[in-house]
Amino acid sequence: MLAGVAYDVEAVRKHFPALDEGAAHFDGPGGSQVPDVVAEAVAATLVSAIANRGSVTTAERRADEIVRGARQAAADLVGGVPDGIVFGRSTTQLMYDFSRALGKNWAPGDEVVVTRLDHDANIRPWVQTGATVRWAGFDPVTGELPVEAVTSLLTDRTRLVAVTAASNLLGTRPDLPAIAAKVHEAGALFYVDGVHLTPHTPVDIAALGADFFGCSPYKFLGPHLGFVAASPALLDTLHPDKLAPSSDAVPERFELGTLPYELLAGTTAAIDFLAGLVPGEGDRRARLLGSMRALEEYEESMLRLLDNGLAELSGVTRYGSPTRRRTPTVLFSVDGVAPTDVYSGLAERGVNAPAGTFYAIECARHLGLGNTGAVRAGIAPYTTASDVNRLLEGVAALRNA
Repeated sequence: MLAGVAYDVEAVRKHFPALDEGAAHFDGPGGSQVPDVVAEAVAATLVSAIANRGSVTTAERRADEIVRGARQAAADLVGGVPDGIVFGRSTTQLMYDFSRALGKNWAPGDEVVVTRLDHDANIRPWVQTGATVRWAGFDPVTGELPVEAVTSLLTDRTRLVAVTAASNLLGTRPDLPAIAAKVHEAGALFYVDGVHLTPHTPVDIAALGADFFGCSPYKFLGPHLGFVAASPALLDTLHPDKLAPSSDAVPERFELGTLPYELLAGTTAAIDFLAGLVPGEGDRRARLLGSMRALEEYEESMLRLLDNGLAELSGVTRYGSPTRRRTPTVLFSVDGVAPTDVYSGLAERGVNAPAGTFYAIECARHLGLGNTGAVRAGIAPYTTASDVNRLLEGVAALRNA
């Protein structure tokens, strides 16, 4: 608990109709469940008069207000500015869009640095620009990415460094500010994949040193889309391919076609919901910081319960170090039981903890897990001690089967 602020998980859970089905959800890293207020915001937008953005009709003004509101909400969440928020179909799509826009300005021999810790969405788009690629490895025992593993690869030809804010497979949280400082000294840009970090902790993109910070609302209780936060001045230096009549203003020049207004309304509702996880005062940014600190502390308590429980089970291998700072994510395997069989066995017991590489294919291979991966369990704002115990009991039963 934070001083004077209690995280009431049962009050939070009442807003999630999906939980009435009875499953214990540890599949949040792939996409969280959605609170009622988000669904209501999406539905209300769909049944309201909506048109292309404008200022003449009520329908036009409503669309414009939804977009502006979502930009402000997203900026509040990550510590950015509204005019620096670019929305897209997914974070993967946006990474491809930005890799193409940035790559236009690169010459033969220019370099990018990527890591084997990352989701493939923050690797492959940069590899496929045609730039010279330098790979940073991580410690397969601890799951940690040393700062030097990245910064030692910097040269005067480095144009961009791409690093995850938190591994979606291991939960590892690299020291982004230390990496960013060296990246900027080298005159390069720093692209941070914040998809797995944003749902679990307060985010301040300036403090992290990110030039670009991407994340996905559907990982933090919202609908399916993505956004990238950057400074408007930096965005103004980039000129993506676009239709001739479409706006050249920032950030609109990066958003191809009409935005999904209903999903933007749902994103604002999700961020407002996060801001109200615990009682708080001040503007939305202040309330978000307070709520996310309380959530982080609560989720860490659930993670300790899970870590300790798995440690007591013989025949269970836990990947990465449980003593290092990370998001509430656990990757594990059970001796003699295929990960997919653990996944299905847990599902039969009403516990959703999927298996695979979860698109972090380089990470799984570096861990020695090949293309099969392992079982991943993620803590979410609605996870309870009872959920954790159900997972542990299921793993124990499968181990002994």
